[in-house]
Amino acid sequence: YVTKEKWDQLKNIKTKTSGFTLEKAIACAVQFNNQHCGIYAGDWDSYKDFAPVFDPLIQEYHGISPDAKHTSDMDPTKIKGNIVGDAPVHSTRIRVGRSIDGFGLSPGITKEQRVGVEQLMASAVQNFTGGLAGKYYPLTGMEESVRQQLVDDHFLFVSGDRNLTVAGMERDWPEGRGIFHNDEKTFLIWVNEEDQLRIISMENGGNVKGVFERLCLGIKTVGDSVRKESGKEFCLDPKYGYVHSCPTNLGTGMRASVHIDLPGWTKHSVDKLKARCEDLHLQPRGTRGESGGQTGHTYDISNKHRLGYSEVQLVQKMIDGVNTLWEEDKELQKQYKM
Repeated sequence: YVTKEKWDQLKNIKTKTSGFTLEKAIACAVQFNNQHCGIYAGDWDSYKDFAPVFDPLIQEYHGISPDAKHTSDMDPTKIKGNIVGDAPVHSTRIRVGRSIDGFGLSPGITKEQRVGVEQLMASAVQNFTGGLAGKYYPLTGMEESVRQQLVDDHFLFVSGDRNLTVAGMERDWPEGRGIFHNDEKTFLIWVNEEDQLRIISMENGGNVKGVFERLCLGIKTVGDSVRKESGKEFCLDPKYGYVHSCPTNLGTGMRASVHIDLPGWTKHSVDKLKARCEDLHLQPRGTRGESGGQTGHTYDISNKHRLGYSEVQLVQKMIDGVNTLWEEDKELQKQYKM
């Protein structure tokens, strides 16, 4: 998408929020030739200033029309039903990203802005009450025992990802980064990783509706706290929804997933499972990165889309799709006399 004409037109532009340039935005694609997308935004302005490159790419990736508008819907009462009781779901996790207006996004954020986001969050989480109450752990000066506990809980994000490094997201590591989690360890916030905020709701079992309820309450609480502390809002673009550093996350920025055993589908064909998930607008992954994970038949199943659908629609698709896969799995188990 970066043609010579567009490059000449845009190469000297520096964004207002964090002085980001098109050269920085496409660093990953220049450095590596295995990029899924290959471009990141350094701030909200990047999407506007470098629109001739971003717009067609986003339209192609998300399959939206040039005049599409994004609608957010975080009302958990609209979710119909839940994952059926007999489905072998190990755990449920829903995450979104959020960015606070006036601060750069990870690839472009200045040192001062990053620390500003952290300070804002460290004081905002003090206001959390009830089931959301917990503690913020800064990465800087973290005690080894705390670090080890966060690693054991699979909560810690670490440095060293080549893409994030080249994209400029690991500058001044680990300053300004940290993790909040509630006492029950079912609600997390990652501060200043790939996005300013990654807000995560999770628990064991298949109560997707409950996990979504907690997420919605958590996001609202974070938003209210940030507004109270700073008067700032989350970046919400009428066209692209919630602003994220990676264009693939635009819109809801939401990934709602369950870990579920699908022995019938595994026996039948993993490729056919992938194709079936595609029909259902879902995305299957192995649970530890590889196909089928540890047990050989546990999959991470999540919504495929981020933009063009509301949060409620995507969670509903995931619930209905997983229920469908499990019904089909039981049939396949009978067919293969498992």
